[in-house]
Amino acid sequence: MPLEPEDGAKAIQLITSRYNAREWRKKIEKTLSLNPSGFKDDDQRKIFLYLKIGLQAYKSRRADPPSWIVGGYGTKEVIDRALFKPTVIDPEFTKEHVALLGKDPGEEVDSVWWDDMLVNWFEEPEEEGEDQ
Repeated sequence: MPLEPEDGAKAIQLITSRYNAREWRKKIEKTLSLNPSGFKDDDQRKIFLYLKIGLQAYKSRRADPPSWIVGGYGTKEVIDRALFKPTVIDPEFTKEHVALLGKDPGEEVDSVWWDDMLVNWFEEPEEEGEDQ
């Protein structure tokens, strides 16, 4: 079951605001390695794909397993590029679409929230009548 738009926005805010915090880097890398189908909202999915591709380390575009550049100037540049010119994500995007980038999601987004977000990302809704 994909993330609801509210949780999807928090996940994107987490990636784009806490990338310099060492305790969040591995979690952000893990999030970037996930399938984009975890977002219910199409605009959030497009932003996530932009971040996923933009932050992918060059070596990963070859045969090595994917890895991401999380932290420092490289990450800031990818985020700033989207804030300055939202059309790099999608030709239809405006400044309102990318307004959430770089804003901290708040204190309620902690390790427990992140674990719950992962569960929701992969959780499949139960089909009616499977109990029989």
